[in-house]
Amino acid sequence: MPDSPLLTAAAVAVIALAIAVVVGVGLKVLRSFRDLGTDAERATYKTLHAASEAGQHLRRGLNPAGAAKASRQLRTLLGCEALAITDTTGVLAWDGAAEDLKPRLMELAAGVLAGGRTAVLPAGAGQAPAGQAPAGQAATGPDGTGSRLAAVIAPVRAGTRVVGVVAAFAPSAGAGLVRATGEVADWVAVQVELAELDASRSLLMEAEVRALRAQISPHFIYNSLNAIASFINTDPARARDLVVEFADFTRYSFRRHGDFTTLAEELRCIDRYLLLERARFGERVQVSLRVAPEVLSTVIPFLSLQPLVENAVRHGLEAKEGPGHITITADDAGAFAQVTIEDDGVGMDPAQLRAVLAGHADGDHVGLRNVDARLRQVYGNEHGLVIDTAPGEGTLITMRVPKSQPGHDA
Repeated sequence: MPDSPLLTAAAVAVIALAIAVVVGVGLKVLRSFRDLGTDAERATYKTLHAASEAGQHLRRGLNPAGAAKASRQLRTLLGCEALAITDTTGVLAWDGAAEDLKPRLMELAAGVLAGGRTAVLPAGAGQAPAGQAPAGQAATGPDGTGSRLAAVIAPVRAGTRVVGVVAAFAPSAGAGLVRATGEVADWVAVQVELAELDASRSLLMEAEVRALRAQISPHFIYNSLNAIASFINTDPARARDLVVEFADFTRYSFRRHGDFTTLAEELRCIDRYLLLERARFGERVQVSLRVAPEVLSTVIPFLSLQPLVENAVRHGLEAKEGPGHITITADDAGAFAQVTIEDDGVGMDPAQLRAVLAGHADGDHVGLRNVDARLRQVYGNEHGLVIDTAPGEGTLITMRVPKSQPGHDA
């Protein structure tokens, strides 16, 4: 073809450009590594990077998948021939050589698991005597890899419990390896405790959501069904509509998946709740709603707004003579979504409110305490409920949540 030389030249130019880009990126990475300065600085960077990588794999505690990936990074930290991680029942991960010792590791680690003290075993200590190897395994012979390595087995403690061990294998077990293995085991223990803390927080949130559902169940469902029943003969069409709203409300409130929802979904739940309450109270309950569209997709803890509105109805307006008004607003406050729920009801004594939020008062207002505790657990103490109230002055509740929450899915 007549234009083939041009095509060839263009292809060569593209290849040359690609090579130049790759070389440029490589030089940039090399320069950034050299920018760390001394050998000690580079060694520190490698150590911190390896620890960071390993920590990501142990975020869910001691399990085979995470331990297997973390063991590679931890063996790099210790510079040993092999590294193993166990729990109290078996070997979770083994990285490196000397796998002929793996069948006996739990036996070697039994004393560490029982007593919580680091064990140092000389080379050959892990060798199985002839004829005494586990079924299906050959005994370690005099030339086996494991017989040439010493071992340091350090306990992994979570609180007062020994939950596993870290075992490092090297030609010799000097004081440096013993101390380093102990430090690595302590670091693994911290990751395990953090994982257990996350799990306990999740369980606590689930328990608190169950408590909120239990609060909804006895009084609201009974009253709503009574209100619906009152319209069956006088206004069947409205009774049918209320049944649908009641079904949608209970389906949302008693769903079994997810700790989070969106502000839009929670507001829809509140709308159904107020429709049912207005069927019971009539014009005594008046509602104003103002929502900025840009905050509707904000993720919030499941059932965190509905209990606040229910508190306004039950404890603010129900005890008030004549009509009452509830104002719900959701505003864009920069990096946060700010939601306020205000009623002009009977209010409450600030000292009583402090006792309720501190968990020193049982019975009424459990929804306020529950929501406040969940917000603090998820976002930190600075994101608890802000409540302004006084007897006869109504109640204003403010909630602020971050609009960006990468770790939370609705």
